[in-house]
Amino acid sequence: MKLFCLPYAGGSASIYYEWKEKLLDYDIQLKPIELKGRGARYGEGFYTDFQDAVNDIYLKIKDEIIDDGYAIFGHSMGSLLAFELYYKIVENGGKIPKHIFFSGYGAPHCAREKKPIHNLSDAEFMNEVVKLGGTPTEVVENDELCKLVIPILKNDFRILELYEYKKRSNPIECDITILNGSEDTLTFQELSGWKLHSSKNTRIITFEGNHFFINSNMKRIINLIETTLL
Repeated sequence: MKLFCLPYAGGSASIYYEWKEKLLDYDIQLKPIELKGRGARYGEGFYTDFQDAVNDIYLKIKDEIIDDGYAIFGHSMGSLLAFELYYKIVENGGKIPKHIFFSGYGAPHCAREKKPIHNLSDAEFMNEVVKLGGTPTEVVENDELCKLVIPILKNDFRILELYEYKKRSNPIECDITILNGSEDTLTFQELSGWKLHSSKNTRIITFEGNHFFINSNMKRIINLIETTLL
């Protein structure tokens, strides 16, 4: 069983590396996805729009899902990428995942009331990003790191904030799990709205913490994944 993990805005595949060490069941192969412009793909240009990112991810995994069972985990922006990736796979006649974990993100059809921040000045932009929690202080206080991180973050927020939801006639045909932080700002409507997107079972699980609850609940989340997939 392969588990493809999609990062949040500004994140790289490395955010899931520690998960590999904590996975107790070796039947689950963790497959963190590296997006363009960061980590091992730092030299590659940024995505032009959200669909460009989805297409890129699909090309990375399409040969790995032909025969093997697999699942998808995405946090925040990664959840929306997982949602669109599912339909990209289906549109190309690919094998449907066993399960999808949507973490830290509301149902795609729910309108986002937050004002766009990708076009703010660098200082204003980082102030807004810091409010989400999860940005290390060493990054914020280091000018050189900020110069590296801000372009990545801004482009991720740009493609995310300009994303346009497209209603599908065919719901997701696998069970889905919605993960949420108790101190996050997602509403009940945004969380329960995911039920409209799956023809199978939908469960919502809340963990203690803010938007980046996955960092402080790593063991519990890994246990949840293991018991769900095996």
